[in-house]
Amino acid sequence: MSKQAASGKMDTKKLAMLAILAAVAYVVMYLSKLIPVNVLGFLTFDLKDTVIVIAGFMFGPLAAAGISVVVSLIEMVTISSTGYWGLLMNVLSTCAFACTAAWIYRRNHTMKGAVLGLVIGGLLMTAVMLLWNYLVTPIYMGQPREFVASLLIPAFLPFNLIKAGINGTLAMLLYKPIVTALRKAKLIPPSSGAPAKNVLAISLVSLVVLATFILLALVLAKVI
Repeated sequence: MSKQAASGKMDTKKLAMLAILAAVAYVVMYLSKLIPVNVLGFLTFDLKDTVIVIAGFMFGPLAAAGISVVVSLIEMVTISSTGYWGLLMNVLSTCAFACTAAWIYRRNHTMKGAVLGLVIGGLLMTAVMLLWNYLVTPIYMGQPREFVASLLIPAFLPFNLIKAGINGTLAMLLYKPIVTALRKAKLIPPSSGAPAKNVLAISLVSLVVLATFILLALVLAKVI
């Protein structure tokens, strides 16, 4: 098989995988809406970022951005009631988190790089959403800007940090087994890096962190 034919076959596989991951992200988003835990009655702990981060780790930040836009568009025309404002906020939130994490992981293709990317991505997403919630939320909520500003620190700040924490730890737990299965099925290329060490320890720590963030989410939903 020529290099051109092999490249074409790999591109087809990549497009198919991106389409599957986008579909999975949409299903996860839809199921997330059924979880009866929210903040202020409209902020839900959407888990689609877990899938989009995994896609970004596998295929890079542009893939994460593309899936984010596609899934947010489909969400807007199917189940969302916030229209173009909701689309904008979804894309900004997911891209700030997933694209940042994927970009850092691509430059430092190690477990440390993955953790660093998720932490920086979560912090950047939180900062971005504080700004855009201040600018946009008063418009589609029909509330005075002063009212929204009063909620930034007690509600929007912890909500976004917890949301990033849940999605980040889920990505850490699921990425390795998903990628291993896809490589065995020859749906993605084999790894060129060294195998990850201390996978069990990392998984246990991730489970503890995930449980902590879930408890924080329940407390925040009860308090706010």
